[in-house]
Amino acid sequence: MTQSVMILAGGLSHERDVSIRSGRRVAEALRVQGVDARVHDIDHSLLPELNRQRPDCVIPLVHGASGEDGSLRDVLEALDIPYVGSRPDACRLAFDKMVAKAHLAEVGIPTAPAVALPHATFRDLGAAAVLSAIVGRVGLPLVVKPTRGGSALGVTIIRDPADLPAAMVGCFSYGDTAMLEHFVEGIEIAVSVIERSDGSVTALPAVEIRPDSGSYDFASRYTAGTTEFFVPARLSADVAQEAARVALLAHEHLGLRHLSRADLVVDPEGTVTFLEVNVAPGCTETSLLPQAAEAAGLDLGVVFADLADLAQRH
Repeated sequence: MTQSVMILAGGLSHERDVSIRSGRRVAEALRVQGVDARVHDIDHSLLPELNRQRPDCVIPLVHGASGEDGSLRDVLEALDIPYVGSRPDACRLAFDKMVAKAHLAEVGIPTAPAVALPHATFRDLGAAAVLSAIVGRVGLPLVVKPTRGGSALGVTIIRDPADLPAAMVGCFSYGDTAMLEHFVEGIEIAVSVIERSDGSVTALPAVEIRPDSGSYDFASRYTAGTTEFFVPARLSADVAQEAARVALLAHEHLGLRHLSRADLVVDPEGTVTFLEVNVAPGCTETSLLPQAAEAAGLDLGVVFADLADLAQRH
């Protein structure tokens, strides 16, 4: 059984505060289970501390590039320290939304039409001409989002082409490449996947997301009382089963490990469309994985203690 865990939280991404909140919550949940859990930031003191007081396992809960692009996990593997979560190559595959969509489309998972637009192309070819061509291909409404990153930072839903240039500028402040994706109208859901101590892989109940503002933006995600959640989501049995299938297939086909969260949308016809997958799901008071675990009758501390045990075995 795991005796000591170091939770990595913080970092320098735009999601730093969310990561810290996630880390603190998981640490508290693990302590209730008798695990010596401590939280450490991603800074120059981390590696000396890992060498000085080596934990049984590390749980990376760093959001954004530094925590989800595989580089942090590369370092943990170089140090030969067990950690919860996906391997570096799988993280890199999942972290780029366009790349992940392309891989999942290969196995028949519905994804919305999208185009990736680097800032250099946007600038060099002329914004007006490029955007006109993309709108013609992707269609309205569309959503602008960074190809990498999370927490809906830099995300804008566009219904009027006149609003697109400003949305692109806002998106490029969070990353060098924007994704312009057809916006699928429907019910937003999230399906978390966890691996159990016996090696089985489980899709937790889908969480239905109903933001008061109509958009599940940063404020709606992390401000209590601004979004209504339904767990399990109000879906027919067949649609709920399909959502679980898509999340499990994304987890498997992208080579993910231990835990993930697939963000999906269900259109009025009941088609489940894949949006993106997260390899370091948030665990704050308003985050989706903890809500799903609770709905499944699972204690968050037990879930992460089991994952820590699993990480040490393989």
